[in-house]
Amino acid sequence: MTKAFRIHEYGGPEVLKWEDVTVGDPGPGQVRLRHTAVGLNFVDTYMRSGLYKLPSLPSGIGQEAAGVIEALGSGVTGFKIGQRVAYGIGPADAYSETRLFPAERLVALPDAIDDRTAAAIMLKGLTTWYLIRRIHPVQKGETILLHAAAGGVGQIATQWAKHLGATVIGTVGTDEKAEIAKARGCDHVIVYTREDFTKRVREITGGAGVPVVYDSVGAATFEGSLDCLRPTGLMVTFGNASGPAPAIQPGTLAAKGSLFLTRPRLGDYVPTHDLLLSAAKELFDVVTGGHVKIEINQTHPLAEAAQAQRALEARKTTGCTVLTP
Repeated sequence: MTKAFRIHEYGGPEVLKWEDVTVGDPGPGQVRLRHTAVGLNFVDTYMRSGLYKLPSLPSGIGQEAAGVIEALGSGVTGFKIGQRVAYGIGPADAYSETRLFPAERLVALPDAIDDRTAAAIMLKGLTTWYLIRRIHPVQKGETILLHAAAGGVGQIATQWAKHLGATVIGTVGTDEKAEIAKARGCDHVIVYTREDFTKRVREITGGAGVPVVYDSVGAATFEGSLDCLRPTGLMVTFGNASGPAPAIQPGTLAAKGSLFLTRPRLGDYVPTHDLLLSAAKELFDVVTGGHVKIEINQTHPLAEAAQAQRALEARKTTGCTVLTP
């Protein structure tokens, strides 16, 4: 027997149940993993609350972890027992001590990436990758707007965009988080809880606006973000920390300057194992090269995942949070 969190109904953190589970032998194309570190992400709270529906209930939860392979199923190649691996996309069950997992969604870890770092970057780092390297490839000399700049994705994205030569405008909710965003390299930091971020972005850009906005906050910032864009600019809404972004009429995008809008998912940008490995290599290279430093500012025992989620939803966390089995 091993332990894992299960949810039997949607709701608040109290629906997370730490239960005994049985993990059998891996089937074809699967491996059995013993987790060594688990990442905490806002998407976990969306699945728990029912904002993002799980395939069925009861269900495991969690999208990001690192661990060691204990057993290989038939047909698995390129991996071996005892190998260190990590993932940031796949069936939700990361909040567990041991689990079965599809090998095609796994990435082998280089020696230079420790398990806690891997658990902090596989979802957040690969999300950053598709945001600034695929959806809108950030260019040297550009000025971009990044909401939640002191969060896990925010800190990675700020550093990576700076490495690419961009000027980064970041928004945060508190003065403490403003200092964190500055320390990670934000050129301009706006405390949006007391400043009009749309006005400030226009001031910073000399009235021109920015070519792209990366917004994981959702409802509270969506409409203002559209007004930060220059004509033909791109609005990337990729999270719902303050609630889902509101519905919008296509004509509104035209009236505001022929804007583009996308709501992406990581899985659509790494649909094959080869593309996943390529994306992970880019991520690992900027981390091991020292261009992106990973701040794990909160660590909790895995069994305390409910408390960790409460802190995340209350905006009391900065950088990355890791759960340890």
